[in-house]
Amino acid sequence: MREVAVVGTGVTQFGYLWEKSWRDLAVESSLEAIKNSGVDKIDSIYVANFTGGTFVEQEHMAAIVADYLGLLHIPATRVEDACASSAVALRHAYMEVAGGFSDAVLVTGVEKMTDVVTSQGVYSLAMAADREFEGYQGVTFPALFALVARKYMNDFGATREQLASVAVKNHKNASKNPKAQFHNIITIEDVINASMIADPLGLFDCSPMTDGAASVVLMPLEKAKKLTNAAKPIKISGIAQATDTIALAQRESFTSFRATIEAGKKAYEMAGKGPEDIDVTEVHDCFTIAEICAIEDLGFFEKGKGAQATADGLTAIDGKLPVNPSGGLKGKGHPVGATGIAQIANLADQLRGEAGELQVKDPKVALAHNLGGSGATVVVTILEVV
Repeated sequence: MREVAVVGTGVTQFGYLWEKSWRDLAVESSLEAIKNSGVDKIDSIYVANFTGGTFVEQEHMAAIVADYLGLLHIPATRVEDACASSAVALRHAYMEVAGGFSDAVLVTGVEKMTDVVTSQGVYSLAMAADREFEGYQGVTFPALFALVARKYMNDFGATREQLASVAVKNHKNASKNPKAQFHNIITIEDVINASMIADPLGLFDCSPMTDGAASVVLMPLEKAKKLTNAAKPIKISGIAQATDTIALAQRESFTSFRATIEAGKKAYEMAGKGPEDIDVTEVHDCFTIAEICAIEDLGFFEKGKGAQATADGLTAIDGKLPVNPSGGLKGKGHPVGATGIAQIANLADQLRGEAGELQVKDPKVALAHNLGGSGATVVVTILEVV
């Protein structure tokens, strides 16, 4: 197998982008990625999207992206795996390049979520849960992760203030990210006093509805090194996907996400790395408790210690392990189909030293963690400087 590198990235503004259609966003990020990749030919396209059918009444999206990019007659494939859609698409693109089928593959994740009323958005997103055993009972994702939070607080003595510290940190980071949805600094008191969504999770504990797109171009590492007009290639040294039961009630544990543990274990093994080698990470903080569980399941902190570690500042940009310096899903925004690729783009900037005010000190190895639904699908990707 060939080694694979990220050679181009593109990310749109995230937020309420009513003046742009989903295809506008997909084309914008794709063209940016192609431009800074330095390639003059794309062999294949993957388009990641979760809910095009219900949010924008459009399925068969990959062909449209190929058309509007002027890249007809090459393979274009849509990938759907809930909130992990674009990381799953990245894995397929990785295999295509590593296997020698293509030399330049574009991966674009896109979601247009704000053109519908809130009830329609909640209905659409709930389709990533178990429809029969959760959705039809009225259980939404805030409720599912509220159960996780309550169980975690009960088992490990975590406090409401510790959960809130995740949101405070990520909003602070997002305030310095020009493409983030939110730029407001918040306090622990703001989080605790916000409108209750699903006890104990309030408004600031939950990621928002977001429009946006993100793209990367993958190439064989050796060919990427020869490009003279491209951004510095970033090697994908490990990538792995795992699954768990889709219904939360059928899990072995509410507070450990088995798919994260398994995907992390496989990605570490593939990369020849361990948690101690990671310098910066973007994890899937769809809810504050999700970030805490992720940093434990990935081996960065002992089970039950992640909440206190966050409150102690260990996951701040200047902390022991910077977590979500981009602002994460909570501050940067969560256009579901684009989130996984946005993580890769943000980490590529970090490893190139091009993250501006969000820059972590001299990172060499980075990890992205993209979770689908309540953890039924997880992809972990490890990137490193060549």
